Amino acid sequence: VQLQASGGGSVQPGGSLRLSCVASGDTFNLYTMGWFRQAPGKEREFVAAISQGGRREFYSDSVRGRSTISRDNAKNTAFIQIASLKPEDTAVYYCAAKLYGTAYEPGADTYRYWGQGTLVTVSS
Repeated sequence: VQLQASGGGSVQPGGSLRLSCVASGDTFNLYTMGWFRQAPGKEREFVAAISQGGRREFYSDSVRGRSTISRDNAKNTAFIQIASLKPEDTAVYYCAAKLYGTAYEPGADTYRYWGQGTLVTVSS
């Protein structure tokens, strides 16, 4: 599967952003989808994941309570919306997909397919 992330940009602190990830192919509903981010000088970190059918969601502590991950299997698209953005949310955001494993396994090494990343900058 090929993934294309979009929706990044510059946002003021306190604002919100919705990122999209479009997948190629006709087996999107078989993949657990995840979002990760990598800030300058830091390691890639898990943000959120959603199960194949969309019934199970899992969030990192850093975004839990102000973020919603979702998916539209009919449109081969996954989304993440993050509200109350902070400067520390600034990062390149990546979507990822895996056939095996669950949404509750946040390790980046459990995901086989990755999008190219979209930059989110939170600054006043």
